[in-house]
Amino acid sequence: MSGKAQAEPTKKAGIEIHVVTINDVLEALAAGMRDMRKGFRFSAVIGLFLAAGGWMLALLLIRFDLPYLVYPLAMAFALISPFIATGLYEISRRIEKEEVLSWGAIFGSIRNATRRDMGWMALVTAFSFVIWMDIAAMMTFGFFGLSAKSVTVFVDQIFSTPSGIAFLLLGNAVGASIALTVFSLTVISFPILFDRDIDFVTAMITSVRTVLANTKPMLVWFAIIGFLTAISFLSLFVGLIFFFPLLGHATWHIYRRAIAPA
Repeated sequence: MSGKAQAEPTKKAGIEIHVVTINDVLEALAAGMRDMRKGFRFSAVIGLFLAAGGWMLALLLIRFDLPYLVYPLAMAFALISPFIATGLYEISRRIEKEEVLSWGAIFGSIRNATRRDMGWMALVTAFSFVIWMDIAAMMTFGFFGLSAKSVTVFVDQIFSTPSGIAFLLLGNAVGASIALTVFSLTVISFPILFDRDIDFVTAMITSVRTVLANTKPMLVWFAIIGFLTAISFLSLFVGLIFFFPLLGHATWHIYRRAIAPA
């Protein structure tokens, strides 16, 4: 636990929240880097799996003349990634306790977590993903109709027309609002559901309380996630191989700093 963290004076549902600083967020990021280096052969495979999923979905959207959904799909990875990151939480937990790393242990731990309320949280993020994709599609039809039938035509319309610029600004604003809401509900929910046997409603409430108690450092963490996600998109999902494991490991360490031990 960071020496700068202080306990919140009140507790609800038996879960004590600590006040963390921006320095704690940066320390968690450094700890995530160390975990990734120690468990690289496991972390990199999880990152590669997510990147491969992005490539496959992007190719399918282009193949079926839906290029306007590629960008929202990339941004939506931030909505569904916490569930996929549970394997990274187990890697960090085992490194923390100096336990042996193995795929059997990682999958076994994920399987045990899904038997609790982790599955309900996965449904929450999946529902958010569907809502965001629907909004993105409706906004595209509203601005461009059905004229964008190829990636080149769609990109040209976005950056060379007034309606395209308006679409880009409004779409990013809406997407950021949805992402921030889901971030507040899940940033602590998934690690705590993985670590403890509690219900998903309590986990979401705890996550929101943690964000409210640590608004500035959590906004910094949200911005870091958004920045690295954008780089991953610009690199055609290649960046996910490295950045996704880094963010997953760091999230575990933020959780450990923000929530007192059970």
